Amino acid sequence: MPALDGAAGWLNSPPLRPAELRGHPAVVNFWTLTCINWLRQEPYVRAWSRAYRDDGLVVIGVHTPEFFFEHEVGLVRQATREREIDYPVAIDSHYAIWNAFDNHYWPALYFIDSDGVIVGRQFGEGEYEQSERVIQRLLGIDREPVAVAVEGTGVEAAADWDHLRSPETYLGDGRSEGFASPGGVVAESRLYRIPERLPLNQWAVAGHWTIEQEKATLDHAGGAIAYRFQARDVNLVMAPGQVMSAGAGEPIPFQVLVDGQAPGASHGADTDADGHGVLASGRCYQLVREQGEVLERTLEITFGQPGAQAYVFTFG
Repeated sequence: MPALDGAAGWLNSPPLRPAELRGHPAVVNFWTLTCINWLRQEPYVRAWSRAYRDDGLVVIGVHTPEFFFEHEVGLVRQATREREIDYPVAIDSHYAIWNAFDNHYWPALYFIDSDGVIVGRQFGEGEYEQSERVIQRLLGIDREPVAVAVEGTGVEAAADWDHLRSPETYLGDGRSEGFASPGGVVAESRLYRIPERLPLNQWAVAGHWTIEQEKATLDHAGGAIAYRFQARDVNLVMAPGQVMSAGAGEPIPFQVLVDGQAPGASHGADTDADGHGVLASGRCYQLVREQGEVLERTLEITFGQPGAQAYVFTFG
């Protein structure tokens, strides 16, 4: 196991070193606060930490940011509190631990024996019972896995894979796909519009936006983003413009419509039945959780103030 001494700081613990972990099996979990795949994995990691702590297991979270605003430690602290993470978290702002492990994925699990040797890896969601069996073997115990009883709620709920037809879609020009506003992206603030028809998994913006490498930023109030999707859940990673040291900029009201109508019972955890929500800090916002049949639909989110930054759509 590589050393963890490249961390910029620690939450829930003083700095941990391999020598201090020797004799304790460990699980190292790489995450970033906006990653939907990690959010859906986290209930299991949390359950393992609590279930096997008294058996000697040490769970260590390593927060390595994907987007620039995720470097804000206040946001990491807020996510740790909201997700009820009580195990040690290393702040890996400079990718020192990420590179030491030669890691390439969010989320990633590394299983480490009591001699400090990495004996297993799991990249991405799933394989929870198999991962727990690895933990049990490292601890020398055999009992009913707690994973069978874990059930995430809200944004942590498992995806509806049987009906999911829309992929993760980045809105920054560096990795964007499916952009359908006429004229394409230009490297400056300009007026965009949404075409009359959007094919499945294409998206567009309306109003004055600046689309950069990592994000799309709204320059004037009233701008919108539309996406033609098929999924139970629609999530959007957003931040409120200038991120302050406290972890938030000026709150920005928004409204979500689905096929031109308020979502009603199919509103997400961050919207009400009329589709209203508030962009108050940088994180993953759940806009829709479909309560009826999962069909192809069009989502449109409109912002009441300028400054909204949109990074990536994810679906579940």
